[in-house]
Amino acid sequence: MDREKWRTAQLHTPSDTDVLACRSDMDLGAMKKISSMFSTLQEKLHRTKRSASDPCTPPAPGPLPVPDRSHTGQLFFEYLLVVSLRKRRSEEGYEPHITYQFPKREAMGRLQREEEEKCMKAAHLFCFPEGINWAPLTEYSSETFSFVLTEVDGSRRNGYCRRLLPGGSGARVPEAYCIISHVACFGLFSKIFDEVEKRRLISKAMIYPFMQSLRESPLPAPGHTVRISSFIPEAGTEVISLTRPADSWLEHVDFRSLFRFLTDEELLMVFSAAVMERRIIFLSEELSTLSQILHAVAALLYPFVWQHTFISIVPTVLIDVCAAPTPFLLGVQKNMLDLLTDHSDLMIVDLSAGAETRFITRIGDEESLLPAKLRAELLTRLSARTRHATTDELNRLVSEAFMTVFIMTVGHFSEHVKSRQFQKKSFLKAVDHRSHLSFIKLFIQTQMFDLFIQDEEKQPNPNGFFQRKVSEHRERKKKERMKDRWVRGVVV
Repeated sequence: MDREKWRTAQLHTPSDTDVLACRSDMDLGAMKKISSMFSTLQEKLHRTKRSASDPCTPPAPGPLPVPDRSHTGQLFFEYLLVVSLRKRRSEEGYEPHITYQFPKREAMGRLQREEEEKCMKAAHLFCFPEGINWAPLTEYSSETFSFVLTEVDGSRRNGYCRRLLPGGSGARVPEAYCIISHVACFGLFSKIFDEVEKRRLISKAMIYPFMQSLRESPLPAPGHTVRISSFIPEAGTEVISLTRPADSWLEHVDFRSLFRFLTDEELLMVFSAAVMERRIIFLSEELSTLSQILHAVAALLYPFVWQHTFISIVPTVLIDVCAAPTPFLLGVQKNMLDLLTDHSDLMIVDLSAGAETRFITRIGDEESLLPAKLRAELLTRLSARTRHATTDELNRLVSEAFMTVFIMTVGHFSEHVKSRQFQKKSFLKAVDHRSHLSFIKLFIQTQMFDLFIQDEEKQPNPNGFFQRKVSEHRERKKKERMKDRWVRGVVV
């Protein structure tokens, strides 16, 4: 497929509910599921990928007030849902339905209710992606996972879900608490779920005042904390502190999950496949594992953004998406492995405990895609992590280690954007290490690099985090060269 046809095929890159947003009937055939995913909205690829910042205040006469940088002005969340399983009337099995919602639907206008109906249907589907095959349980370990809801206009919402057995005794089916938010911060919402679950054990009515207090509180800016006061009977008023990580692109990930399941060498192979925008499926029985791993792998690509299909947990009804011919990152439950009939040009990573092999299938060149020196440097940097490092410390170390690949290969891109146009030929001629050239030639053909450059052509960002790291790297190399010259002069 030539480059222009390939780019045309990528005009729509769905995440989780792109499929659902384009369909009014959940029982459409497999081909309709896939074709609907890859249709409409070219402008989605050209939207800005930067995280939300403080809203700009228009100029006004007289002195301006000093803005409060401790919060963003955004809401913590849009909805809290409690999704339960109920027995199907005419058939075997269970189906999910919403038994509690905050804020109440009665408080919404007609248009808002219609707009949110699709979101609600999608949310409860992803809370129970296994479909109808449930049986009452007496024991069930609660788990927390996340998914992404992408609207047809390209805007994204994050779904956070905690699944557990409801209160009671005897065999019963799980229920799920689901929070829908524009904010991507897994750790923050995990802590919120802890508070919701604690109140649910007392009474479902105790959830409302806590969520109301949370909704009325401003979302803290990265690196800041907000404190929520909440009353609990017999315990009094509690103050809960919620802090966002300082690095906004890392606040949705915990890289520790990667090292629980993958060796450093295996992680480099996964990274190489992702950088080359290949078709990758992760398998696990645990939904929390799938969502953590997929978000962590996507975060390794910073400052570039995965532009293709991204579904952290594939529901059973959408399993046909695994046959899509274009790049994807998918999370599939292990018991659905037999439904994956086409393994060609595919990397399938088995994250199951005791798996006979980590890679069920792969193309086979992943160990040689990265230049040898870069691969060695990456392994050295990763080996510097310590067992007792905090999540923030580990995230920073791992992110900067993988960022080094892009700094050393394409970090000089800004010098070759002239008159808002990227000069590809001069860029390739200026590559520092010729051994990096084959990797760079492949990487600059990817859609993530293409859109990154388009953003830079439209609106250069010389003070961005990546650009600062490039400058630091060059300054360090310059000092090293000067030191080497001085040492050689002394020796002579």
